[in-house]
Amino acid sequence: MLGGAPRVVWFIWPADPTAVSARSVAQRMLQLKCPSHLVWNPVTGEIAQMLPPTRAACGLPRERGRNGRVCIQIRVIGSSHEPFTDTKLERLDEILAWLDAWHVPRKWPAGPPLPYPHSLTAERSTRLWAQGGHFGHSQVPGAHDGDPGKIDITRIVGNGAPRLQLPAPREDYRVLEEVG
Repeated sequence: MLGGAPRVVWFIWPADPTAVSARSVAQRMLQLKCPSHLVWNPVTGEIAQMLPPTRAACGLPRERGRNGRVCIQIRVIGSSHEPFTDTKLERLDEILAWLDAWHVPRKWPAGPPLPYPHSLTAERSTRLWAQGGHFGHSQVPGAHDGDPGKIDITRIVGNGAPRLQLPAPREDYRVLEEVG
């Protein structure tokens, strides 16, 4: 790994989570020689770990998968058209505790991923990527895919996402200067 802020990237493996197991997706990914760190079925809660977080997975372009102290890649069985956050999210707490142990901050610097297909043309900011935290595959610089689609990031990182403060208009500063 190349060092820097730890991060996690959420991908979709397009399949019906009521019909496909995490184990079968993991086996297929191995056949394709493209392992992920985790494969997760949010409906059943099945989790298959394919790689340790200290080893780069292969779902990201060029060296992006080596960015950060860890750059964990999670394949969620579901659809980019139907947000996986609308399901039960079985065992998500265990995944988040595991990510916490690797010091991945519970923040989503790029904001919520756009709905598919708008996510195909989403901004992919290297400045936001450098902050670490949680990202959708569609938010990774150099990526061209549109997954995971529109997901509810508060179901993943909670409501504690930082709110951006807008600067006060200049007129407010002039009033303060006159009073002081």
